This record gives sequence, structure tokens and C-alpha cells, in this order.
Amino acid sequence: MDDFSPIRRNCDLINTSGKSSDDNSITMSVLEKRSAAEAIALEDQYGAHNYHPLPVVLSKGDGVYVWDTEGKKYYDFLSAYSAVNQGHCHPKIVGAMIEQAQTLTLTSRAFYNDKLGVYEEFVTKYFGFDKVLPMNTGAEAVETALKICRKWAYEKKGISENAAQIIVCDGNFHGRTTTIISFSNDENARKNFGPYTEGFIKIPYDDISALEQALLSSKNIAGFLVEPIQGEAGVYVPSEDYLAKAKALCVTNNVLFIADEVQTGIARTGSLLAVCGNCSCEKQCEKQATYTTPDILILGKALSGGAYPVSAVLANNEIMNVIKPGQHGSTFGGNPVAAAVAIAALEVVSDENLAQNARHMGTLFRAELSKYIETSNIATLVRGKGLLNAVVINDTEESDTAWNICMKLAENGLLAKPTHGNIIRFAPPLVMSEEQLLDCVSIITNTLHSFEN
Repeated sequence: MDDFSPIRRNCDLINTSGKSSDDNSITMSVLEKRSAAEAIALEDQYGAHNYHPLPVVLSKGDGVYVWDTEGKKYYDFLSAYSAVNQGHCHPKIVGAMIEQAQTLTLTSRAFYNDKLGVYEEFVTKYFGFDKVLPMNTGAEAVETALKICRKWAYEKKGISENAAQIIVCDGNFHGRTTTIISFSNDENARKNFGPYTEGFIKIPYDDISALEQALLSSKNIAGFLVEPIQGEAGVYVPSEDYLAKAKALCVTNNVLFIADEVQTGIARTGSLLAVCGNCSCEKQCEKQATYTTPDILILGKALSGGAYPVSAVLANNEIMNVIKPGQHGSTFGGNPVAAAVAIAALEVVSDENLAQNARHMGTLFRAELSKYIETSNIATLVRGKGLLNAVVINDTEESDTAWNICMKLAENGLLAKPTHGNIIRFAPPLVMSEEQLLDCVSIITNTLHSFEN
């Protein structure tokens, strides 16, 4: 092994006492404070260019606020794409993580541990399902749900192996793994990543007749995968009865209704789940017009309050029991830290009435923004549910107007990000108070005003 890499060279600098022969220069270079420009330059040089962040370098978070490396304070109106519903660095969640990390972090599933079963009982009762399959990230959870659905189709429904089809919606965003981009409309995520995985039928979102026709088009339909609200597409909220009617059609055709609540779940939209199914929504939220219980529920992001990668797929026994040992898994899935963190994160949602707060604050946010938009030339529409909202900017998707507005918002102390070019998503932590929300509305409207013609 001739000086084969920087790793080898760096290791050679460490002596037997564990200290660097170069006066700890390696450690110091990692730990020393960087300017914003230096931090951005480091990512640009050493990181893959798979994101295009706003040029703000954050170093601290607390509740609804984050601070940059220069100490400037911002309202966080993205919440790490709804992962930080419980607020940044929630003491109960961080405390659970630290306590467990100091005791036992990882065993793999080669052995039992004393936290996983406790978490599995807690989360299944919390959402009203028989079983959970724990994973780490949202995309992993979606992939897991697809595998479960297909296996159920072959072993329970009687579809011939390798013939199963799953219906998905145009404009979907379920992640960026190879299978998921196979049924994505986002050409930026798809181009030059083929060949693609077969077995998916795309239909328009919020179109019951299209779903009915697709279900009747083949006897090989195994499932219908849907986001209750399409967040990445621009916070598109479907018709009030869409999900209930979709579930009814799935039941009639013996097809699994799969709800991807990675972004919309955990109180974000004003109920525990956006589908508002057979779960503790009924205890935590005002009664909705309809309840729609998914056959397979996909969760992630705020399942950990943003403190740790935790995702989950929930289903009842007749579906989940098709998975046998060795057929699916993850070294980190269901690890003790994840279990402790997820329990604490869900307890915070209940204890602090975050679903109710999201519902109240979302109604207030849309009402206040709508007043401004009535006479605006730059903003045409505000839409959303709970604290998952978006403002449509009066320009094309190819324009940089929304980006420039977000840059100005950051200058004014509020962080948000465009999606689909001319749409700005607004999704603050659910712990936001009315006083804070109205302050944010003032920042947003004043910023929009500066772009009016």
C-alpha cells in the first residue's frame, strides 16, 4: 500500500498516544470555526453538487429559529422539509437521544435489544396498526412499502410473479432512488439514470375517474401509492373527498391504498395524518368530514423531530406478515437510538397539541396572506393545509423571481425555498406561536411588496 490515499497519509500522522505528530493540526482544522464563505467553498470543493442551497450557512437552531455562522437569527420556514415539526433541538427529543446514545447505540437486527419492541408497541398503537417495519429514511420507507405491496399481491391476491403493477400520480415526489425516479415526472431527477424499473402506471393527481379507469384496465393492479398532499409539486391539496373515494375504489378492486405521509404526517397539516385515518387523529383533532385509513402507511422526517434518521412502514397483519426473515432489512433500521428518539418525538406531538396548533396557525397564515394577495401583482395564490403552505409567484417556472424573493426573505430574517421555480413553500415548525406567526406574515408581505411592479 504505497501512500495510497489522503486517509493513509493522515493516519500515519497519528502516533501511539492518540495525538497528532503534527500538533493536532488535523483535529484543529476540522474543529476551527469557518466563515460562511469558507463553509460554502468546502462543500463546493469536496461535496457532490446534488443540491442548490440558499447561500446561508447555519450553525445553531432552537424552536422556530436558526442562526447563521455570523450570529444572524432567522425564522425557519422550511423545517428541513417538515422534519423539524417539533422545533429545532427539542429538549425532550435531544435528551432521549443522548441518554440512549450513552447506553447502547446499535446491535443490528442480529440480536434483540430492549428498546425496539417498546417502540414498536408504542408506534403501532399510536397510529392504529398491527405491525411496523422500521427503516431510516423516507425513500427507504417508500421502497419498503413497494416491496411489501408486491409481495402481498403475489402471495395473497394471486397475481402472477413479476406482473404486479402499482398506480402512482403525476407530479409525485417519493424520493430519488432508482425505482422511485422510474415513475417520476421530474426529468432532472430521471435523465441519464436509466434503465428504469417497470411496473408502474401514472395517472393525474386528484382525478377519481382516472383512478377508476386505471383500476379497471388490468387485473394485475397491486396498489395505489399517493401523497395526501403533493408537497414537492407545490403543495397541491386534493378535493376534500378524493382520498376517501380513492380508498373506496381500492377496497372494491382488492388493491392496497398506500399513503406516503413522509412530509405530510406527524401533525404537519393540522391532523396527525393528512389522510386522517383510524389512528389517534380522532383523539387529537377536531372531527374531519371523512376518515381514510391506508392499508400501508409510510412515515419519516418528523418521526424523529429531525434529530435522527427514522422512518417506518405500518400495516396490519394480513399485509405485513408476508415479510419473512431475510427478505428485507436494514442494519440501522430499528436501532435503539432511533427507537428512543421516535417515542419522544411522538410524545411531544401529543403533549404539546401540535396538530391543533398547526391547524389554527395555518388558517391564520392563509387568511393573512390572502388579504395581501387580493391586491398583489407579484403573488397570485396561497394554498395549503395546516402549516404546509405555498405562495404562487406571478412568473414562469423558468424565472428566478421566486429565488430572488427567498434571498430577500433571508435578508429580512426568514428562510424559505422555492419549489418548481415559481412557488415558495412555507412550512415552519409546529411550535410557532401566534405572535411569531404574525411577525413572519409581516416579513413575508413586506418582502413581497418590495417586488411589486
